[in-house]
Amino acid sequence: MKKNLSRRPLAVGVSALLLVGLGAGAGVAAARGGTPAPGTVEVALPLGETNPFIANGVGIGPGTAIYKSSGIGPSAANPDAAPGTPDAYVDLASFGGALPEGVTLTEAQGLNALAAIGENLAAQGLSFDDVVTMRVFLANEEGTETADFAGWNRAYRQYFANVDLETNEAVDVPMGTAAPAPPLFENPARPSRSALEVASLPVAGWLVEIEVDAVYPEQPFAKGEKH
Repeated sequence: MKKNLSRRPLAVGVSALLLVGLGAGAGVAAARGGTPAPGTVEVALPLGETNPFIANGVGIGPGTAIYKSSGIGPSAANPDAAPGTPDAYVDLASFGGALPEGVTLTEAQGLNALAAIGENLAAQGLSFDDVVTMRVFLANEEGTETADFAGWNRAYRQYFANVDLETNEAVDVPMGTAAPAPPLFENPARPSRSALEVASLPVAGWLVEIEVDAVYPEQPFAKGEKH
């Protein structure tokens, strides 16, 4: 699934880049350094980068309408796997019946969980490009010492931060060990994000759980209304 987007960089400076249009309808404050105006979002990105991974932070103006999801993990999608195992939450059908070379369980579950996030957002009239903040919780795959952050980050790039902000062109991203290819969803949005390794997640077999905050496209104060 792809979507044509219209985000315009205001400045690519030494400290940040501000984007217009996050939330598909919410603008940004005109001047950096002050409180964002009502119904606007101000995104601070790493200095001088046209394809940054995440935002340094997001300023949300007063009165901005925001949707906050619950923690969402991958859907049970593999009836051939034992219930409560990580394999049960891998959507093999989306890969043609088998995981592509190098795709890890965390990566596959991340793709599944992000698809579930997309469904959750769509039910509210929102999409991936409306997301401004994200929190990610990762559990270790069995037999590993740390969570698979690299696999998660590959999954993330399939849905977020995969459009060059200077050229407005999609950037090829890898899946597993395959050569980079067009992303599943073209999206210039860079949410502010944290990713944490946790001892366990609430559903047996989950390796990934995600929460997002998204800005509604129609903002009650975006055109300067009083509040």
